[in-house]
Amino acid sequence: MVNIIFANTEKGKKYLDNFRNREEKNQQNVTETVGGILKDIRENGDRALIKYTGRFDSKKINKSNILVTDREIKDAYEASGSKFIKALKAAAKNIIFFHERQKRNSWMVTGDNGVILGQQVRPLEKVGIYVPGGTAAYPSSVLMNALPAKVAGVRDITMVTPPLKDGTVNPKILAAADLAGVNKIYKAGGAQAIGALAFGTETICKVDKIVGPGNIYVAMAKKSVYGFVDIDMIAGPSEIFIIADKSADPRYLAADMMSQAEHDVLASAVLAVTSEKLALKVKEELVKQIGTLERKDIILQSLKNRGAVFVVSSVEEGVDLANRIAPEHLELCISDPFSILGEVKNAGSVFMGNFSPEPLGDYMAGPNHILPTGGTAKFFSPLSVDDFIKKFSFTHYSKKSLLKVSGDIMELARSEGLTAHANSIKVRMEG
Repeated sequence: MVNIIFANTEKGKKYLDNFRNREEKNQQNVTETVGGILKDIRENGDRALIKYTGRFDSKKINKSNILVTDREIKDAYEASGSKFIKALKAAAKNIIFFHERQKRNSWMVTGDNGVILGQQVRPLEKVGIYVPGGTAAYPSSVLMNALPAKVAGVRDITMVTPPLKDGTVNPKILAAADLAGVNKIYKAGGAQAIGALAFGTETICKVDKIVGPGNIYVAMAKKSVYGFVDIDMIAGPSEIFIIADKSADPRYLAADMMSQAEHDVLASAVLAVTSEKLALKVKEELVKQIGTLERKDIILQSLKNRGAVFVVSSVEEGVDLANRIAPEHLELCISDPFSILGEVKNAGSVFMGNFSPEPLGDYMAGPNHILPTGGTAKFFSPLSVDDFIKKFSFTHYSKKSLLKVSGDIMELARSEGLTAHANSIKVRMEG
């Protein structure tokens, strides 16, 4: 089911070398297909959007019913059930609490001779959120995308999500979107919906930034429209890396590996343990627990293709492996996780201790679960309030303060051959 690998062996080195070599898809064909769809949307607007929605999702969608109505949202609350709404509100409260602490403030400083410098922070005006539909419906991701935007002060949030064959939208997605303060929801998905958000159509307004996960066509579309709009990231298959010592329960470790493996056959679930005995117990637990799980076929394929249990000489060696892989999720299932936190350099989100499993972060804790994947945690961060703001600086000099630095400015300008720049200063110094 899953390989047990000793870290300092040729097998271990080979696994790490090949860790990023996921199954290749025909990128060229996807790029060509997405390029054609985006061109059509840009040129033909709603007509093209309805055409592709009918081809890929539902033939029941037209220009008159593509916008989700208030009645549909009200029905969605009723269909979702009170227990779900209660849980959704609890999660939203924690997400808001966490992201409120990420807010940045504008600032201004005053120096000598009337010099005033500062920075203004402003929210983006229009943001688009992409939400997968159908059976792969994640209302928690709606909260994670929309609530940081609301905290940042974004006033216009548009959501797109593919309809089901009957022309409806998953009610739990609609309830989550309404609860999170999304302004408009459209029944459109795929590359065509990304194009609509990026370029605008007669019905859907152009936005300034697009966030949210999707399939390879959505990811490629987001990549293609970057520059026309901003995007959050290009997300890949889910990942978890767990470091465990003798304090860890093998039942918990096996359960946590499978909680990530069930996402996708390309998901990665990797465990680093400090003893071979613990590794064998985890393998036994995987066999025992998987039989009770609905998505066991996906889990089996994922663990077979991407799973591994590393036996390491120490927790520190496990952290070194994690830093090399830069996983989306990192669990520290050790007796004193805070003692090693300072050594963690590359991870999307870190879960501390034996009772802080990754699903806690997916749904309830508050930190964002839209995280960098594929090793990009080495240079990228989780979705945050920062993704929904922009900053500009401002400068004020008095004549006296400008005079004091005028010679240096003109010297630098002339050294670059920009005499008009120098002249802009010179004419002010001449009175």
